[in-house]
Amino acid sequence: MSLLVVGTVAFDAIETPFGKTDKITGGSGNYICHAASRFTNDMKLVSVIGSDYDQNELTWLKNAGTDLSGVDVKEGKKSFFWAGKYHLDMNSRDTLDTQLNVLAEFDPILPESFKTCKYLILGNIEPSLQKKVIEQMTQKPSFIVMDTMNFWMDTTPEALAETLKLVDMLVVNDSEARQLSGEYSLVKAAAKIKQMGPKYLIIKKGENGALLFYDNHIFAAPALPLEEVFDPTGAGDSFAGGFIGYLAATDDISYENMKRAVIYGSAVASFCVEKFGPERLKEITRAEIDQRVAQFVRLMSVEI
Repeated sequence: MSLLVVGTVAFDAIETPFGKTDKITGGSGNYICHAASRFTNDMKLVSVIGSDYDQNELTWLKNAGTDLSGVDVKEGKKSFFWAGKYHLDMNSRDTLDTQLNVLAEFDPILPESFKTCKYLILGNIEPSLQKKVIEQMTQKPSFIVMDTMNFWMDTTPEALAETLKLVDMLVVNDSEARQLSGEYSLVKAAAKIKQMGPKYLIIKKGENGALLFYDNHIFAAPALPLEEVFDPTGAGDSFAGGFIGYLAATDDISYENMKRAVIYGSAVASFCVEKFGPERLKEITRAEIDQRVAQFVRLMSVEI
């Protein structure tokens, strides 16, 4: 089933306690497509880039089944760039440089063939732009997933509130859930956020896994203990991409299947952190993902 991905395609420069990179490819839309491509080859990407963007990366996305006709190329201009340095705990980081470049003029316009996609995931961009994408759909998607962050809660709370009314699921981390809801307890936070519009909520907890909330149900997925973590950049987007990619591939939005999708998303994200940028995601096979999912199942299994 066709999957519409809206998000950034960008350059990053990353420094962690375990290494440092020069300019490499990144961006939410990029990571989501890489992760989702492990499950589906029917993706459509809406983003904006400069003429400086890596053509090899675009070729990889195209060969993986991504329709790039919704990617606006601004000739003679530079792509969005972010540089960051992670602390030893790999959960906190400092932004060293942010250059919006073409992202400052991003105006998502959907090609006609994009307007009837069955699944839609909105990467972390300005809420008013996320809403504009939804309003261009001529056929309501079966499932809409939205990501957001603290910055939009601080700067555009009204636009965020309007967009939340239009989506089926919100994906945020624990600090974002607490800020959005004003509640410290994640259970209370989830209840309040669901009242804002989304019926489903995923709260990412980094190395402590993820929580899926629906109605009165809570599903807790663990994080897989890893020997090596080189770069957590893109892990959250890889999780979201694996999640929505699995849903689109199975075309099943039942709560039980969403629990499976959370595990598959977690498995893909666990690969992402093993190398800098999206490089590890390019290497993995479905068989490797299934093997890692089996590790998750064993980790969760208990007899009483």
